[in-house]
Amino acid sequence: MLLFDAQQGDEPFALFTGDTLFNLDIGRPDLLGDDSKRRLAGELYQTLFTRYRPLGDRIEVYPCHGAGSACGKSIGDRRQTTLGNERLFNPALRDARDEETFVQWTLADLPEPPRHFARLKQLNAQPIKESSGPTLPPPLSPHELQTRAADDDAQLVDIRSILAFGGGHVPGAINIPLRTEFVNWAGWMLDDTRPILLVGESVGDIYQAVTHLYRIGLDNIEGYLRNGMTDWQNAALRLNNVQQWTVHELNAQRDEADVQVLDVRSPNEVAKGKVPGAKHIFVPHLTDRLDELDTDKTIATYCGSGYRASIAASILKQAGFRAVANVPGSWLAWKAAGLPVEK
Repeated sequence: MLLFDAQQGDEPFALFTGDTLFNLDIGRPDLLGDDSKRRLAGELYQTLFTRYRPLGDRIEVYPCHGAGSACGKSIGDRRQTTLGNERLFNPALRDARDEETFVQWTLADLPEPPRHFARLKQLNAQPIKESSGPTLPPPLSPHELQTRAADDDAQLVDIRSILAFGGGHVPGAINIPLRTEFVNWAGWMLDDTRPILLVGESVGDIYQAVTHLYRIGLDNIEGYLRNGMTDWQNAALRLNNVQQWTVHELNAQRDEADVQVLDVRSPNEVAKGKVPGAKHIFVPHLTDRLDELDTDKTIATYCGSGYRASIAASILKQAGFRAVANVPGSWLAWKAAGLPVEK
């Protein structure tokens, strides 16, 4: 969609690109399934090169997604860009390609689509049901939450920060922090057929999480912990914790016999370099591959920034691994510190 300003003439000055063009990336044509991806890649080519490029370099671009979204291969972190900037730096626009070459390039090395995309495809194809939107679930006392969380079918989700979760959390909780990446990883990690219980810092955070979950069809939320962890600790209930290692601590201990380093990034990320000796399991597959890890060792998890590593660490704690360490900063901090890289 083009945006005009009557005070600046008849030419558009901005473009809302939705899921087609992002900062340093383009949309993925494979998310509706293999049967349509080549056709959609061809349509994407026509959109980019016959509709967008002729608009000129000065056009401001406002994409629908930013860094961390699974709707691209590797979206940049700028929320606004220009066609000129993308023509210079976006590999999809920078290099001249005919349509067939573009289709092949676009479909090569695509990351695994998030699990919830197939479900959303089915939901979006159904008639819209009238709804007043999400509502705040009921607050639960610590003992009420404990009772409901004991149900094997319940999913207990702690939306607090990585460090807050590591310092002390309700046993059995999975940590999906309420940040920009929350929607993507909640979709990856949560089952829409099972009820959800939430733990957060404030009622405002709970409502924000509920709204995000509602938008991706995760609306079976049975309640949240009243007053957060304050009420839990005051009720003298058990706490679990996750060790937090700096990258320097990880580097000092990674060769120890009782430590196993676990890289939970995507295969494309790992191919560019990893911590020497690290084992790789992409975090969405961790639950199915726990038997590959040594329960007698301290498992140190890392990812790109520590976000997915905290998800992984919480899964390990949930599964009964007693010695678990997360690495805040993870690969970003590892590279910043100039530590060794294995390729």
